[in-house]
Amino acid sequence: MLLAPQIDPIAVQIGPLAVHWYGLMYLVAFGLFYALARLRLRHPAYAATSGKAAAKKGPNLWAPRDVEDILFYGVLGVILGGRIGYCLFYKPAYYLSHPLEIFAVWQGGMSFHGGLIGVLLAMVWFARSRQRPWLQVMDLIAPCVPTGLAAGRLGNFINGELWGRAASADLPWAMAFPQSGSLLPRHPSQLYQFLLEGLLLFVLLWLYARGPRKMGQVSGAFLFGYGVLRFVAEYFREPDDFLGLLALGMSMGQWLCLPMIAGGAALWVWAGRQPQRP
Repeated sequence: MLLAPQIDPIAVQIGPLAVHWYGLMYLVAFGLFYALARLRLRHPAYAATSGKAAAKKGPNLWAPRDVEDILFYGVLGVILGGRIGYCLFYKPAYYLSHPLEIFAVWQGGMSFHGGLIGVLLAMVWFARSRQRPWLQVMDLIAPCVPTGLAAGRLGNFINGELWGRAASADLPWAMAFPQSGSLLPRHPSQLYQFLLEGLLLFVLLWLYARGPRKMGQVSGAFLFGYGVLRFVAEYFREPDDFLGLLALGMSMGQWLCLPMIAGGAALWVWAGRQPQRP
């Protein structure tokens, strides 16, 4: 059995100013998104309508500046949606009684599914302001998201939080997380999610998005792929102690993944039946 690395969650501290590793992982996530989105504009679906030359031909064509604006709106969606989603999905009664603590983001508590909803709404605003199809915008950003998720899971591992369920001591990579209050061998579920929802999903989605796809199919593939991989990873992750397992022995994360899986499959099928747009 291994002992999970005990890393100070504060990476740098200068007087009262403290920079946390988790915050740095957010910066890494946003930086990776920006770099990948710029590369995404070179994919066949966007290459003909992107670049400096295309930007001069009309307001509805893609330009590198659009990536910067998408990142700005996306950051707002992730932070606001992630926090509000956590409060609504996981501790609604508590935050209803303590509404001011909703703003105490430094205490932790972010929901991926809430952040996803926030990003969806932010991209609706962006698409309307630029007079672009919403699904075209979502297809652009979908393959650029998993690396950010991977960075977030590394932040969880550094903090020693969101540890896994109990595992056999014979498992070569079983780890003890002192933050859990015991030295039971556990699955390092943060690393499982790093590999599944992060790296594996990125590779599969990036390769899939490079080919000719109907508008909406890349977005559908992301929703379906993330939902399935997160659903599987949840079997190794310790459920939140204040919730435990819910109906059918599934965690809250798994229940929130079911609409993603169904919606992603439906979107992929629907998009595949639409006529190819120029």
